[in-house]
Amino acid sequence: MSRHSAGAGPGRSPRDSQENGVAGPPPRRKRVVLADSRAPVTVLRTVVELEEQTSYGEELVRGFIRIQFRTAVRLALLAAVLLCGLPVLFYFVPAISDITVAGVRLPWLLLGVAPFPVLFGIGYWYNVLAERHERDFVDMVEK
Repeated sequence: MSRHSAGAGPGRSPRDSQENGVAGPPPRRKRVVLADSRAPVTVLRTVVELEEQTSYGEELVRGFIRIQFRTAVRLALLAAVLLCGLPVLFYFVPAISDITVAGVRLPWLLLGVAPFPVLFGIGYWYNVLAERHERDFVDMVEK
């Protein structure tokens, strides 16, 4: 018998050894650790303050909610001004109602078609700003 068929050695798996009739040692178990124990103490302290809802943690969350709310109100006001401003524009500039585009009067197009892309754009912009605020909050907590 040659030394290559004798059992599990370098380059051979225990499965190969079992197929040849030679039982090798079972594979060694590995421990998987999800948390990094070398995390900075300040990160842990801030996370603990957030989890335990201390006054500092509550102030951090309150500030985050305040920023998100301020952004939502500003963009809602922008949408309201844009959409409510159209009838006011038509009232003060009646010549706009005489303009036609592809056989449809301009006020009907502006009131029936234009709000959808405008609202989609404002919603997308809000989403981008909200994600930026969330990233800033997480970065602040991790520092």
